[in-house]
Amino acid sequence: MRHGSVDYFRADGSPVHPHTVPLNADGRMQADAAGALIRQCGVRFDKVIVSGLNRTVETAQRVLAAAGIELPLETEPALEEIRGGKLADIPPDEVEAAFLGAFTAGLESQRFLGGESIGELLDRVLPAFDRILVRDDWTNLLLVLHGGVNRALLARAMTGSRSFFGRMEQLPACMNIIDVGRNDDLVVRFVNLAPTQWLHQHEHMTTMEKLLAQYLRLDAQSR
Repeated sequence: MRHGSVDYFRADGSPVHPHTVPLNADGRMQADAAGALIRQCGVRFDKVIVSGLNRTVETAQRVLAAAGIELPLETEPALEEIRGGKLADIPPDEVEAAFLGAFTAGLESQRFLGGESIGELLDRVLPAFDRILVRDDWTNLLLVLHGGVNRALLARAMTGSRSFFGRMEQLPACMNIIDVGRNDDLVVRFVNLAPTQWLHQHEHMTTMEKLLAQYLRLDAQSR
């Protein structure tokens, strides 16, 4: 899963630290809807792993509560979202590329908001994923992570190698299913299932396009 919807900027335009940002009202509803679907389908989990950032912890807690499942959360910091730099350090004429470039170009050298590169994300995410895959303490596992991280894991599953699907959108609280077989045989069953809007009928922009538009609007208001 990806975590539920959050607000990365306050009303005054100032950014919220990505480690502490909580789910907003939509995000809580999305997580509850995902949990209700899991309960309706009779799915049970042996393990739940989150990145440890607040938005993944809160999403997992709400999903489990709505699903009627009691399990402790395991934290894997290596699966935290791609880390951006300081917005204030990005020249105005480079803002759009800084927001969108990592997810449109998908090049390992491309940096996200002037911070971590796609290659650096893969360096820490893929080994952690591989360690989880070979563990023998789960049959059904719930990972609650992030849009960028999920793109890396889905690309790994679909290609069998190091890759990044930047253009594969991940809606808030969406679910993806990967079957793990012998010898690291991965089969992707579905991607980007959003229980609150099955057909993505309200979506005309990507998550990063929305975030860029919000940032530009708030930045203009603050000047």
